[in-house]
Amino acid sequence: MSRSNAFVAASSFLLPSPNRRTLAFVFVGAFLCVLSYLLGIYTNYRPSLPPQLAPVARNPEDCHPHLLPSPSSSDGPVHFLPRHAAANLIPLASVDQPSPPVPFCAANFTHYCPCQDPDRERRFITFDLVHRERHCPGPDDRPPRCRVPRPPGYRAPLPWPASRDRAWFANVPSTKLSEAKKDQNWVRVEGNWLVFPGGGTSFIKGVKWYVAEMAKQVPLRSGEIRTVLDIGCGVASFGGHLLDYEILTMSVAPRDIHEAQVQFALERGLPAMLGVLSIHRLPYPSRSFDMAHCARCLVPWSGHDGLYLLEIDRVLRPGGYWVLSGPPINWKNMYKGWARNRNGLEAEQKAIENLAKQLCWKKVSEKGGIAVWRKPTNHLHCLKKSKILNSPPFCSGTDPDSAWYMKMELCISPLPGVEEIERTAGGNILTWPKRLNAVPPRIISKSMDGVTIGAFNHENKLWNKRLLYYETYLSNLPRGKYRNIMDMNAGFGGFAAALSKYPVWVMNVIPVDGKNNTLGIVYERGLIGTYMDWCEAFSTYPRTYDLLHANGIFGMYMDKCEIIDILLEMDRILRPEGAVIIRDHVDVIVKAKQASDRLRWQSKIVHSENGPFHPEKLLIVDNSIAAERNQASRR
Repeated sequence: MSRSNAFVAASSFLLPSPNRRTLAFVFVGAFLCVLSYLLGIYTNYRPSLPPQLAPVARNPEDCHPHLLPSPSSSDGPVHFLPRHAAANLIPLASVDQPSPPVPFCAANFTHYCPCQDPDRERRFITFDLVHRERHCPGPDDRPPRCRVPRPPGYRAPLPWPASRDRAWFANVPSTKLSEAKKDQNWVRVEGNWLVFPGGGTSFIKGVKWYVAEMAKQVPLRSGEIRTVLDIGCGVASFGGHLLDYEILTMSVAPRDIHEAQVQFALERGLPAMLGVLSIHRLPYPSRSFDMAHCARCLVPWSGHDGLYLLEIDRVLRPGGYWVLSGPPINWKNMYKGWARNRNGLEAEQKAIENLAKQLCWKKVSEKGGIAVWRKPTNHLHCLKKSKILNSPPFCSGTDPDSAWYMKMELCISPLPGVEEIERTAGGNILTWPKRLNAVPPRIISKSMDGVTIGAFNHENKLWNKRLLYYETYLSNLPRGKYRNIMDMNAGFGGFAAALSKYPVWVMNVIPVDGKNNTLGIVYERGLIGTYMDWCEAFSTYPRTYDLLHANGIFGMYMDKCEIIDILLEMDRILRPEGAVIIRDHVDVIVKAKQASDRLRWQSKIVHSENGPFHPEKLLIVDNSIAAERNQASRR
């Protein structure tokens, strides 16, 4: 045999037979090798920063200077921009040439309320207190964009519950109320302090005594009454002491000659807002409050054909209570002290009694200068009696829950229908605190499209989870640092419900531009709130909230008003050391961050609890950081 033939024979003996199974293994192995190589390239590859953002990066591994990793992450810095296109929305000029900081307003803007401005109210008639209603500046008379300054000597308010009894005078440097009500013990100025001894025009022996007397006529301790509307609230001492009964009070008063009564209330850590009974409905849905109260609130209840009592009837829930003290109640014993004509007072009380009957209210009692009526639980018997009593007609064609710039009407807001006289219109509400997490009757009745029991239960769980996440960034949240909290887009009130374990109260705001009007659900849970259009200013004084929560607000109003204007309103009502949580789509958050930098807020963008791959992000603002730095520098 030749050498060549021998080599071929040996080779044939050493090589395996090329069968199909062997070839398959070879190809699969090669494919896996190539796939692993490609995955390695994808995992380790980091594209370069967009050219317009290169100047703001601190190092190649830190793609966005404001975005922090999730608190649960230990993998180092988060690489934000390569995964999202938000950076492409920021023009080159906004980075290379950032917008200038917003300046502070003049000193006379310290207590500025844009929609309750004393200078603007002079343009409106005083009849029916129209001038005291909301009159927001229009496009032609808006002041320049500026930040409302704090008063000289401003200090952080006392923590709750100490704030209920005293506050720093420098924070609300007004003496008009202390001088005008000196003999009634509303408020006293003692050195650097405003002291609130618990007096009032109708609280002869103090508000504690007054509430105790009321509790003998109204079931304040049973949990049946949770939400109260106090008209003409003064400094909210009544609402402050109802908290001892676990009752939450919406205290309402106008900005009048006493100036700062609502501001005093909020400085004390008590729920309050500017408002007045005039020609528009109060900004609350129908069937909201378990009780309404007036202690010498100077409202002409018997005038205007009972228009204002009709409004109280609208916002009272079925079976709710109306409590009245002061003129004309107990007129036989008090007319001399009031320097009023007894015949006029007698006629006024008779007119109120007659109006209450026309509304089918039942008088519960009248003792010690306090009179109590109760609204019926349904309107079955009222329909039969209305003609005999010459009652106002029942409203038709208008939504009883619609209350944003809606004029009051001389008609009775009808209750939801029932088939039996023993039933409660709209459904039964549990006592407090069971009602907080029970499914509200408005959801059970399926009166809103897309609002289901499942959605309600899901939101409750979701906000408990989110609150725990927020606490990783705002560690003082469970420690009582934030007393007055506002949820700017409250939904079902899930955020407020999750916060109920802490010493806080929450103003639950439902934007009128939202998909569903859920404020009635909020009240059925035993929480309080109001309607709002965030292209306007809120009905409150500057520096009255410790924490603002804005869930989806900027995305909702993106095409209606500018982000900077909403942020300026938030800045106006936020206390100097306050905090803000903005939750929105990443593109919106980046724009909000850019605008908030103009306000010199201490802010940072972080992932939501959903992690780095979810488009929803948070903008966390904690202005106490700057305050702590300033204090340290002074030392």
